[in-house]
Amino acid sequence: MSHLPSKSEILDWIAENPTLTSKRDIAKAFGIKGAARIDLKRILKELEAEGHLEKRKKTYRDPDRLPPVSVLKIQEISPDGDLFAKPMEWQGEGVEPLVLVVPRASDPALGEGDRLLARVQEVRGEEYHYTARLIRRIGHNPRKVLGVFRKGSEGGRILPIDKGDGKEWLVPEGAAGGAKDGELVEAEQSGPKGRMGLPRARIVNRLGDPTAPKAVSLIAIHQHGIPDDFPDAVIAEADAQKPAVLSGREDMRDMPLVTIDPADARDHDDACWAHADDDPKNEGGYVIWVAIADVAHYVTPGSALDREAKKRGNSSYFPDRVVPMLPDRLSGDLCSLHEGVPRACVAVRMQINAMGEKIGHRFVRGLMRSVASLNYQEVQEARDGTPNDKCGPLMEDVIDPLYEAYDLLARARKNRQPLDLDLPERKVILSDEGKVLSVNFRDRLDAHKLIEEFMILANVAAAETLIAKKSPLLFRVHEEPSPEKLEALRETAQSAGLPLAKGQVLQTRHLNALLNAAEGTDHDELINISTLRAMTQAYYSPVNFGHFGLALRNYAHFTSPIRRYSDLIVHRGLISSHGWGKDGLTPEDIERLENTATHISDTERRSMMAERDTTDRYLAAFLSERVGNEFTGRISGVAKFGVFVRMDDTGADGLIPVRSLGREYFHYDRESNTLMGSDTGLTIGIGQRVTVKLLEALPVTGGISLELISLDGKDMPRGPTGFRGKGKPGRRKLVKAKRKSAKVKRKVERKRRG
Repeated sequence: MSHLPSKSEILDWIAENPTLTSKRDIAKAFGIKGAARIDLKRILKELEAEGHLEKRKKTYRDPDRLPPVSVLKIQEISPDGDLFAKPMEWQGEGVEPLVLVVPRASDPALGEGDRLLARVQEVRGEEYHYTARLIRRIGHNPRKVLGVFRKGSEGGRILPIDKGDGKEWLVPEGAAGGAKDGELVEAEQSGPKGRMGLPRARIVNRLGDPTAPKAVSLIAIHQHGIPDDFPDAVIAEADAQKPAVLSGREDMRDMPLVTIDPADARDHDDACWAHADDDPKNEGGYVIWVAIADVAHYVTPGSALDREAKKRGNSSYFPDRVVPMLPDRLSGDLCSLHEGVPRACVAVRMQINAMGEKIGHRFVRGLMRSVASLNYQEVQEARDGTPNDKCGPLMEDVIDPLYEAYDLLARARKNRQPLDLDLPERKVILSDEGKVLSVNFRDRLDAHKLIEEFMILANVAAAETLIAKKSPLLFRVHEEPSPEKLEALRETAQSAGLPLAKGQVLQTRHLNALLNAAEGTDHDELINISTLRAMTQAYYSPVNFGHFGLALRNYAHFTSPIRRYSDLIVHRGLISSHGWGKDGLTPEDIERLENTATHISDTERRSMMAERDTTDRYLAAFLSERVGNEFTGRISGVAKFGVFVRMDDTGADGLIPVRSLGREYFHYDRESNTLMGSDTGLTIGIGQRVTVKLLEALPVTGGISLELISLDGKDMPRGPTGFRGKGKPGRRKLVKAKRKSAKVKRKVERKRRG
């Protein structure tokens, strides 16, 4: 055969000869020589772009096969009890494959209509084409309700805990799932939505006592109004999505990009790779690639998915669950950069010099395939000399170059001097039942810092590109402290004998000098807490005010569009400004940019409050079994009504009411933020070491009450009178306390001048 084959002829040949699929094999089969090879290459490229072929190294394969990890939907249950499913990500033009789901004894019961993420394996000689093992169930999309179950003579009712939902739900007999009267339950709507009578619900999860740990995050979700179930139209739109193909994209599938995330991460929205720069003009420099999931391809402006994502603003993270911004079909599958699966991305190639400074970058819209999904711990262990089987083969070409590039960025960071607060992050560890097993502080590994620096650099590149192209965008803004807060910090520092210069433009290096001077001293935590309190809260804005904390002039969030709507807006700006497609920033997006910025700044704060409240409740539940025990800690706050203490073991904050401080009256001085005893002159302020006794821990509110045992290593004094702080003392005692306060201030002033 010497003529140029048609596309169908090429596909037929590949199907009949699966071991002879290189371009050379195909050319030989059809007798193609010389210049005709160029035409053959063009046809193969077209077939690849159309999704009919997939290139792996130098061979082509038929895409009429499922990826090793696929989303399936249970279609039917055979008379023999076998579960058969169909793929929701089928791109082939052949017969849609039938998948037999092989459940394990530990798997949950599956039924018709259930969606599941599964690992599939091809089989031959059977009536079905694949077998599948469940990874996790994605589930139906019924309306959910959380409330207290009240048992009746036939079934019962659910009283929603949401204040805005006054309508009760009827639980028919047999649908209570064994729930007891007064239990907190999670239920879903059963049957069609009727016009008359109470809506019906089926209890799907018994959460027990409303004060129990497992109920904590659900209560916070409802209290703060975080949407936790998706409308049917949003789920339908997500389910209808198909994986992006190569057409119009740069092929990045041969790049050894890896994802590095926490070990329990469910979605992977960023991947990276680095190598030494081969440009002779950039000797000692590196090239860093950062690839981010192309969420904009699936979540288009004005769609149901877009409206819901904007409404949520961001994902919310709790110790026992995640409330995602996008349905699991996208966040856990199509937009997640899973190992070995082609995924659409927006990527940036960045050049850094030997000093770690970015000297150039360019963005592409591509199709990538992660070579490995790694976690921080195993990557760090590999770098430290003990690689596991997964990291071992990646050391020379992937992991070592990542750290070498990071070393350069760390040098640039040191020169830039972003704010360097020492604020360890707590992690609550739960059992399967929702009981708190332990509270730990997360390790800050170089692997964490590596990814953090790569993401910061990519965010800077996105902001700079959109500014250069005069494209509207949402900046991540962090303004410098207000003069009032800065003066309060300066007074705190001076009272501790530490300098903070006055009369100059404040820069982060000035604050870092203060933090470094305090490190290792008794004032370490006091200065860290006071510096944090002096900071403003970061927010989103279409106007650029810079990022004070990172010491960056131009900064925008680009690297997490699966969980932040702000990043999706930046992606759309990049798409529009590069002319990559019609799914970029629209005139409507631009017109509403300011409102969008305000809204998503609010949703971010809402999530932070809900996450904090949940952590506080879990900590209170954990400590409720240790009432009467003594703990060490530091004073983290002082108010007229009492003293706040942050305990060392857990990082939990508890309150010592002022009435329990002793047998004397304590005067609160707002300027020095201290409490002073009227009889003893005892002064209590932020940063002092304490020993406290746990009096009460309430999981319902998260409240923790403490008793002060010792202050700075000295037992609390007890006055001779019977006065215990109830009511105000006489005028003489109050004057005496104020005089002592003034005396302390004069002493501080003398120390400043000296």
